[in-house]
Amino acid sequence: MSFERLLLLVALTGWVGPTEFGPAAQVPIRFSFRRIPFRLENCETSRRYAPETMAGGVAVFDYDNDGDLDIFFVNGADIGTLIKSDAKYQNRLFSNDGKGNFTDVTAKAGLAGEGYGTGVAIADYDNDGYKDIFVGGVHRNTLYHNNGDRTFTDVTVKAGLATADSKYGPLWSVGGAWLDFSNDGLLDLFVTNYLIWDRDHEPLCEADGHPEYCHPRFYKGSPNQLFLNQGDGTFVDVSEQTGLRQYVGKGMGAAVADYDGDGWPDIFVTNDKLPNFLFHNRGGKRVDEVAFESGVALAEHANLVSGMGADFRDVDNDGLPDIAFVALENETFPLFRNTGNGIFRDITTRSRLTEMSRPMAGYSVGLFDFDNDGLKDIFVSRGHVQSPLMKSRYLIDQHNTVFRNLGSAGFQALTAEAGLDAAPPKRHRGSAWGDLNGDGRIDVVVSALANEAEIWMNESNVGNHWLDVVLEGTRSNRDGLGARLRLVTHQGTQYNHASSAVGYASSSATPVHFGLGQEKTVDLLEIRWPSGAVQQMKDVSVDRLLKVREPR
Repeated sequence: MSFERLLLLVALTGWVGPTEFGPAAQVPIRFSFRRIPFRLENCETSRRYAPETMAGGVAVFDYDNDGDLDIFFVNGADIGTLIKSDAKYQNRLFSNDGKGNFTDVTAKAGLAGEGYGTGVAIADYDNDGYKDIFVGGVHRNTLYHNNGDRTFTDVTVKAGLATADSKYGPLWSVGGAWLDFSNDGLLDLFVTNYLIWDRDHEPLCEADGHPEYCHPRFYKGSPNQLFLNQGDGTFVDVSEQTGLRQYVGKGMGAAVADYDGDGWPDIFVTNDKLPNFLFHNRGGKRVDEVAFESGVALAEHANLVSGMGADFRDVDNDGLPDIAFVALENETFPLFRNTGNGIFRDITTRSRLTEMSRPMAGYSVGLFDFDNDGLKDIFVSRGHVQSPLMKSRYLIDQHNTVFRNLGSAGFQALTAEAGLDAAPPKRHRGSAWGDLNGDGRIDVVVSALANEAEIWMNESNVGNHWLDVVLEGTRSNRDGLGARLRLVTHQGTQYNHASSAVGYASSSATPVHFGLGQEKTVDLLEIRWPSGAVQQMKDVSVDRLLKVREPR
């Protein structure tokens, strides 16, 4: 493509795809379906209590440090008591044998749980080398410490995370995000809070003569929370001091990235039928809410949408993290391009996502390179918020969809073409991503209301190369969350960063994945650690898991 033609394309579309690192081969993304014996029990009743339609967090992570990614599912409870009164409501942990086969180890791990769970966030908060689990739920959050012997201990009270809010009372969390907000080498916890909900005062909303799930306007919002890690196993709520508490929303998704390159991690939050939040981190001391100034508060049509899951990742390989999130039908799946000056530009229509996503309802979203061609694609778990009784008005059960990144040409929606119709359509909710069988291709785990969960094994283009980078911080947090990676080959440059906060109510594996197309060697891999240290490696061999330890 000539330079003049490229300028014309940019002027007409506003979409700047990777111009150096283009698709290596036009091979469609393809998944195969596998079952896993977990059923999301949301205790759906004819009364239609709000939490029933919002359950479903999923986590993919290596809980026992054997090198294989395991799966954790958050489950519901009896909606009347918010107690797991039956074994069917237990949270579930499945251990991976390394080939994508899973064994239920919930009882041994001590993770059956209590309360009505919604979401999950994974990270090694105490830097002991083992991943810990935060479970967000209705009026109860739980922190599980990984003991390093394949068991976990509930340390919620000890950690200082069990106290109800002094003004709002018990809050309803849909999950959270781990980040080193203060860059002191200790991971802090951002908790995404949704509605103020009281079962005894549930509003009654009817449609076609029967109760139905109410619009968010019938509920009051709540502030999100930020808990600062003290380094001794405890956390302190700094929401007030940082200025976070003054922003009341109806949070559904949280994603983390340093969008302006100042060395401090920022937080994007989707809100349900309210403007989104973008919390700009001011030196680890406070936040400024800059969504409107930055152009990400509203989608391009300026309507309030049902903001669900989000991802905050560089989709066009220009070194700047972009924002993708999903919503319901006729609201589209917005995509904001980071222009590099603190401003984002809505390129949903220009990237063809508007026309493709308009009839879809999405819950969870992740930006990953599924065909390893060097371009990050978009996977969306789909399903409607309303009950099955509304099927005459809405498409309630839906298939998942992957949007293939075509570079400057935008995206291509693949559903049946990607094999995602191999399972029946469902009301899908949470989803998590990671390479479950070690073949270098990113697989997907998805939950669905009142249905068995799904594993989608990636069988795309076996000819393309890849590299997964596992980080171990020394001065930075042990997981390396927040580290920014730049990868250079003869074909071009790619960027990514370490984050486990992806999608709706879910958490994904922290190896940083790069698809390399036909490139057999990485000329340069550069890592900018949260501590400020910069590490470079040259002539890196590919098709492997590369473990990198931060220099002291």
